[in-house]
Amino acid sequence: MRKKKLVSIVIPVYNEEDNVRIVYDAIQKVILNEKQYDFEIIFTDNHSQDSTFECLKEIAAIDSNIKVLRFNRNYGFQSSLLMGYRATNGDAVIQIDCDLQDPPEMISTFLKFWKQGHDVVVGIRRRRIENFLLTWARRIFYAFILKVSEEKISRDAGDFRLIDRTVLNKIILLNENQPYIRGLVSAFSVNEIGVEYDRFERKFGKSKFPIRKLLGLAIDGIFSMSLLPLRLAGYISSIIALTMIALGSYYFIAAIFFGSSWPSGFATIVLLLLFSISLNAIFLAIIGKYLGRIYIQLQNRPLVVIESSINIDKNFEEKVIRKF
Repeated sequence: MRKKKLVSIVIPVYNEEDNVRIVYDAIQKVILNEKQYDFEIIFTDNHSQDSTFECLKEIAAIDSNIKVLRFNRNYGFQSSLLMGYRATNGDAVIQIDCDLQDPPEMISTFLKFWKQGHDVVVGIRRRRIENFLLTWARRIFYAFILKVSEEKISRDAGDFRLIDRTVLNKIILLNENQPYIRGLVSAFSVNEIGVEYDRFERKFGKSKFPIRKLLGLAIDGIFSMSLLPLRLAGYISSIIALTMIALGSYYFIAAIFFGSSWPSGFATIVLLLLFSISLNAIFLAIIGKYLGRIYIQLQNRPLVVIESSINIDKNFEEKVIRKF
């Protein structure tokens, strides 16, 4: 008898005590109808401060296919997700948020396209319920990242997706300490397809992605997927330097040949100098951002530290964490 393929479902959580049981039940309804596959569900708990972990322990006690990793502090969404990927054993991995804004019913659709040969199936948000400013901020970000990224990235795609094991293994082997997983998935895919869906409003709890964290994710995406900030810094600095040389030469010649110690327009050159200094400070910050990322990567510290685990291979930390 042919062995069933294993599908892993990764669910990052942080203070989701109101949602973990609901999302578990919703996913169970879906996978019960997918009898041609076996499933495992991996919850990664970013050191929740409520009873999320206790709820997960209760679920895992009655279902051995539920695996839980709890970290010793909050390492952020991307690191939590990547560690969840490393803990999977499936032929394909599906990531879904715990808040049920992404419909679990789409899992069946993802599996259908995976069976057709697509190595990445990504959910494209056709409609989402959020405030006007946030919607426009997202549009600006996607327009910008699509222009500057050196890899293809699907517009309006989030983290709700299916990834084939061939793509996932490449992401895991990269060992990035500050990963931008959306970009990495698109970079390594050879046959990606997008599937549109409507994203719902969160029913319970509060979003764990305030504007500050969304902005941080956007910045990480830009610095991870493009060298454009460095190139722009070089181009603009060169233009300013040439302009200042031209103005300096003009005022020097005016002083020598026309005897003017402070020719008209002196205030202009002072303002331009201050402007140049300000821009250089910005460019140094850009360079510092890249250098900081390199420094963190070279430290080769573990991506996360695991505080507790449930139904996880006892050698997981040694095999996976220390290896990377």
